[in-house]
Amino acid sequence: MIPRNFFSELKRRNIYRAAVLYGMGAWLLAQIATQIFPFFNVPNSAVRFVIIALILGFPIAMVLSWLFELTPEGVVRTEDVDVATQRAFGRKIDFGIIGVLLLVIVMLIYQRLPFRSESGEAIPEKSIAVLPFANFSDDKENAFFADGIQDDILTSLAQIGGLRVISRSSVIQFRDTAVRNLREIGKTLGVANVLEGSVRRAGDRVVINVQLIDALHDRHLWANRYDRPLVDSLGLQGELAAEIADALRVALNPEEKARVEKKPTNNADAYVLYLRANQIERNPDTLLEDYKKAEELYLHAIALDPKFALAHARLASTRAAIFHYFEPLDSWKAGARAEAEMALRLQENLAEAHLALGHCIYWIDQDYDRALAEFDIAGRLAPNNSEVGGLVAAIKRRQGKWQESLHTYERINKLDPQNPNIVRNLLFTQTALRHWPEAARTAERMRAMAPASLVAK
Repeated sequence: MIPRNFFSELKRRNIYRAAVLYGMGAWLLAQIATQIFPFFNVPNSAVRFVIIALILGFPIAMVLSWLFELTPEGVVRTEDVDVATQRAFGRKIDFGIIGVLLLVIVMLIYQRLPFRSESGEAIPEKSIAVLPFANFSDDKENAFFADGIQDDILTSLAQIGGLRVISRSSVIQFRDTAVRNLREIGKTLGVANVLEGSVRRAGDRVVINVQLIDALHDRHLWANRYDRPLVDSLGLQGELAAEIADALRVALNPEEKARVEKKPTNNADAYVLYLRANQIERNPDTLLEDYKKAEELYLHAIALDPKFALAHARLASTRAAIFHYFEPLDSWKAGARAEAEMALRLQENLAEAHLALGHCIYWIDQDYDRALAEFDIAGRLAPNNSEVGGLVAAIKRRQGKWQESLHTYERINKLDPQNPNIVRNLLFTQTALRHWPEAARTAERMRAMAPASLVAK
């Protein structure tokens, strides 16, 4: 068969129409697989199987289209269909194809429209908020464990430079939200993706369910369920962070991968004590007696695992905070420095250890340049840690470097947009620099967050 006759025969047998229909159907099935399968905890390998099957099915579909024809009377062999019937029915198929193609084009354009935050900024695709995890344990006192798992996932994700991660203080407001409008949450927090989860702890067994959702389109990107003994769950936050990064197509460099996947401890009891202490210490309304209770729990955790670097680091920061805010005693000063240095000896690339040493140098020694050096290391190890940025901005302002302070506050405001302390400091710095239009907009945000605040009035 000469080429001209071959292509004419392809047209007569509606092979082109069949190819378009198959392509559209395959695309639709692939979309269903990628969006629906995670919801039912179907592994990603099943999605790959569907896509491979669709690719392999294409030549088979084309062969069947060559041999058979779809007519108003049903499927018949192509040789038995007259040309007029083929053309008439083919035109009806064309109209259907055009209609579906228009819908596909509209959908694709809609999916590529920039998603904007409440401030009007285009939201980056590789951004995420980890919402408070639901506590499904029979013992409701295990709420600290659900909070701790969420916080550890945030800590692990904060180490990934290619991802914007919203801080805990901005997502905590969504803990008790009965009905979550994820699109609105995404706009409020300035993220394209949201991670939801639940934790059930019974004795030494832990069940964690998580699902990653595209907040703009309210579609599931990835989900998983982990049912393990507690002792086997100690490195779960790093495992989860790596899987989330993979689902969002964020590449980890070797150093990030090693830090994210490192287990904080191998002692389950020490880990539980650490989570209890962490919940107490990070409460925004923490009082002196709360800090002392957290210190006691950190000490118990360290007694069970003396090489628990993260517990040493948090203990150092707790003691430095007690010295700075409540009791400027030499015992707190010496104890804080000793624990920070121990944390660094155990794990020199631990962001929290450099943060703790920075706390000691800034709050206790008041040596701004040396504190900045430690905070700079902590910021490079955990680029999404807004606490580090807040400390840097405060020091820059004390040094009279107001413009640098402003840039830092603007950066961390994107990581912690619902933190009134950051917004308050941003407003104060803008006002001092006489950036009146920006200050007016920030004051409006401050009034919305804290209507009773005198700063915003």
